[in-house]
Amino acid sequence: MGSDVWPLVHAERAALIEDLALLEDAQWDAPSLCEGWTVHDVAAHLVDTARATRLGFLLSMVRARFDFDRQNARGIARERGATPRETLARLRAAAPRTSTPPGPLGTRLVEEVVHGEDIRRPLGIEHAYDPEAVARALRTHLELGASMGGAKELAARVRFTATDADLAIGEGPEVRGSALALLLAASGRKAALSELDGPGTAELG
Repeated sequence: MGSDVWPLVHAERAALIEDLALLEDAQWDAPSLCEGWTVHDVAAHLVDTARATRLGFLLSMVRARFDFDRQNARGIARERGATPRETLARLRAAAPRTSTPPGPLGTRLVEEVVHGEDIRRPLGIEHAYDPEAVARALRTHLELGASMGGAKELAARVRFTATDADLAIGEGPEVRGSALALLLAASGRKAALSELDGPGTAELG
């Protein structure tokens, strides 16, 4: 997956910015699907990852003693504005960037799609994702190990079959659903489990 990923990433960033611009301030305080994070926290995290560089990420991990949770918390604290409008302005300014932490570029799609749903679903916002972006995000996520934030180990136990894309990955009992629902479930978002079926679904609960 090469640099052609960036138009997809930028399109998803732009769409999320449009949705965030319509929110009332109180909605920014709503819990997201990402456990322990509010909508505002997720938006700040997206600013942090959009601004991240390979060297900067490595240095921040060293400062966080290689603790991903601590590194993420520090990034949110750094990029979270005093108001939602300030955070939104930071996200808008960072959106065109093509810098990235270490790892495959496909992880940028995983980040945008999964965190986009972390924000949208609790608020009842629907978004028509680019099917190619979701399929590529799902493939990347299932091909990367847990140490890189992926779910390769899960795909060794469950076969993920997308009903809206030519994509089937994994071994074991099958779980079927849209590529988006599969991506969310493989990322630990239990809110998507009701959209899946097949004997492998039990492995995701």
